[in-house]
This record gives sequence, C-alpha cells and structure tokens, in this order.
Amino acid sequence: MSAGVLVTLAMALAFAATHIFVGKLRFLDRTPRSKWLSFAGGVAVGYVFMHVLPELGAHAATFETATGFDATLAEGLVYTLALAGLALFYGLERALAASTGQRMEQEGRDRPHHGVFWLHIAASSLLILVITYLLSHREDTSPLGLVLYFAAMLLHFVTADFGSRTDHPELYDAKGRWVLVAATLGGWALGRVVELPEIAIGCLFAFLAGGVMLLVLKEELPENRRSFFLPFLGGAVLYAGLVLAETYHVSA
Repeated sequence: MSAGVLVTLAMALAFAATHIFVGKLRFLDRTPRSKWLSFAGGVAVGYVFMHVLPELGAHAATFETATGFDATLAEGLVYTLALAGLALFYGLERALAASTGQRMEQEGRDRPHHGVFWLHIAASSLLILVITYLLSHREDTSPLGLVLYFAAMLLHFVTADFGSRTDHPELYDAKGRWVLVAATLGGWALGRVVELPEIAIGCLFAFLAGGVMLLVLKEELPENRRSFFLPFLGGAVLYAGLVLAETYHVSA
C-alpha cells in the first residue's frame, strides 16, 4: 500500500472507532451539554461555511461542463441536491421525534419505534459511506485539506453518533454501531476500487452537504441542548482560521 492509502485507511479506522466507542465517552453525557460537544459543533459549522459551500460552487462548474447547461441552471441543480439531502434528514429527525413521543404516550418508553430508528441508521450509513468514499476523491487534494476534512468529519461523527445513541442506546450498542462501522469501511473500500465520474462525485458531495448542514444545526441549536456559546464559537473560529491559513499557504 502507498502512504496515501495507509493514511486514508487510518482515518477510516478512526471514524469506525468513534462509532464503536462513543458510548464510552461518559463526559459527553451531561446536562447542560458538554462543552466538548459544543466545540465539535462549532468545528462542524466552520466546515460547512469554509469548505462545503465553496466546494458546492466548484461542483456547479463541473455540472455546467458535464451537462452543457448554463451556469445558473447548473448551480441550481447542485443546490437542489443539497436541499434534498437536508430535507431527507430533517424528515428522518421529525419521524424520530414523533415516534418517540407516540411511544412515550402509549408505553411510557422514551424510545422511538425500532423501524424508525433503523431507517435513521440506514440514512446515516449512506451519509457515512459518502464521507469515507470522499476521503479518496475530494475537490481539495492537498494534505492539509485532507487533514482538515478528517478533523471536521471526526468531530461531526462524535456529535452525530452521540445523538443517535441517545435516541436508542440499547439498539445502537447491540447492532447500530456495527452497521455504521460497516458503512465506514465499505465507503473507504469503494473509494479505493471505484472511481466515479466527476459529476457523480459532485452529486454525492451536494447531497452530503445538505445532510451535514441539517445534522450539525440539529445537534447544536435546539434550546433543550443548553449548549455553550464560547466553545461553539471557539471551534468555528479555529477551523475557519486553519482553512484561511491553508488557503494562504497554497496561494503564496
């Protein structure tokens, strides 16, 4: 294996370890919300604004070239895919909340129905598959860009997995986390053996962008999270500063 392949494999294994061991991070499970989760949320929001949105613009140019559409229509298609990803995950989050509320009323159990939970895990697995595939097929191919992508996604997985486990810890610990691990390693393996056309990668990235935007804001913004603003701001500012430093270094 080349050094680059070993690096992306190590990153995929770190993602997998997050899925497996998030339940062991007891310091995250507290009210008010752990400052570390607020910091992770800030980094993820920084990733959305400093990487995701600019890269959507870059993929719009790919759409324009591949389809022959004019620039405005191509850009609209990219953002429509991002909106579809956001809408899908918003619908799943609402279904989880409705199922949990219904089960609480009927059975006195603060858990969603199994089918709804597994639908959420399936959608999360699809998102994870795309994230790990893109370890090997990203618009920004610089080493620092890869490190920043890895750091942002690792912290995103911490907050997202913590939320999923909170919804149904028994199912998550028994089977759910292993489904996420399989999606993680499967996405990395696909990235090594399958090279999709640029327009397909653009579609995947746009869908990923919408899902990540929704999940980041869902985990950090609700009032009942009782989040911390300063750690959130610190994470966002730190990530933005690193991206600006990378941009300056590349252009210098």
